[in-house]
Amino acid sequence: MGQNLAISIGINHYDNLQPLKYAKRDAEAMKEWFRTSGFNQVFLFTEDSPGIPTSPPIVTRPTYGTLRRFLNVQFERPLLQSGDNLWFFFAGHGRRHQDKDYLMLNDTDPHDIEHTAISVEYATQRLRRCGADNVILLLDACRNEGRRDGLGFGDKKYQGVITFYSCSANQHAWEIDALQHGTFTHTLLEGLKILGEGNRCNATVERLYRHLTSEIPNLNTRYGKQPQNPYLSADPPYKMNYILLPRFANERDIDPLVIEAQNAELGRDLDLAEKLWERILAVNGTNQKALEGIRRIARATTIPGTSDGIQSETKTQSLHTPNRYTKLETLLKAQNFREADSETDSVMLAVANRQSEGYLRVEDAENFPCQELRTIDNLWLKYSQGKFGISVQQEIYKNLGGTKQFDVNVWISFGDRVG
Repeated sequence: MGQNLAISIGINHYDNLQPLKYAKRDAEAMKEWFRTSGFNQVFLFTEDSPGIPTSPPIVTRPTYGTLRRFLNVQFERPLLQSGDNLWFFFAGHGRRHQDKDYLMLNDTDPHDIEHTAISVEYATQRLRRCGADNVILLLDACRNEGRRDGLGFGDKKYQGVITFYSCSANQHAWEIDALQHGTFTHTLLEGLKILGEGNRCNATVERLYRHLTSEIPNLNTRYGKQPQNPYLSADPPYKMNYILLPRFANERDIDPLVIEAQNAELGRDLDLAEKLWERILAVNGTNQKALEGIRRIARATTIPGTSDGIQSETKTQSLHTPNRYTKLETLLKAQNFREADSETDSVMLAVANRQSEGYLRVEDAENFPCQELRTIDNLWLKYSQGKFGISVQQEIYKNLGGTKQFDVNVWISFGDRVG
């Protein structure tokens, strides 16, 4: 399963802006949901939240300097990886200024926004450095005296992230006294808590968005508030199908990602296909379609011939085989090629130190030690009398017209030949 990290920020008291009632409470409620949902790490920023135990400790009062320093230090180098998720929640004032969205902080000067507020663009740039391929922004901004103010805030799309806005750009986000929450956060928590109760209907980005767009207008009408329509921006669009919390997902949630991954392979975008297959494996590490997809991509990057490719050795000279090859050689000697094929996968995973993941990434295949490949190839050639082996597959691939450039038709023909 992938890792989940979260940042939750809520600001009630401003030095230079109208105070809010429930932004701090919203951030605390989100922090509690992150914690009970098993997130690996959660950072809370409110007026009285405890400091982050680093060296030196980081205070968490959400001022401009504090938050900017945190984003700079925490995300200077990757701390997550593909298949992981980073969540960023903000409740407070938002402001549109010179065609940019800004998060208004405890000490923001509304007459000097560029130098005292954090732009959403800058925040996303820092967050994307974390290494996760899924960054989720939850922005409950635009509040002012019962509403979260900031007309125009929320019509931007940010590269590589999923952004949930509490309202459309020409609306306000409301707070409701009877609920002691903002409308957006209350409805968001209700949708997320449905997951925790075992109902998986909101497991994907698209399904959670449907819940928000259905429930928020009804809630505002019930409490006499003006219309508020949440807005979602997903970049790239296929992230609409991303699964928010893998442990609450099922096979039906995975199916759209499988289709996206298959289409990426057919479109020769192997990097994207690999990312999508990895996200599926983060949900279900034994998904056969994903495992097969990863193997296809690994083969596509190693089979095409190069000047330093595997050199076929058909002589039956004695082979030096480390202990890891003992079982493989035993199976090959017994002509048990089906089990030997499975053992070959296990050996390659061991060499690449990917046993727990169960598949090789593109970079693993590209960096796979040549000596290990030759040993595997020579064992197969020796005990199959030259019929099977990586170099045999390499030659078949070349004869079908295969090159370093991926060709889906050649790849299909290759699969038909070698199985």
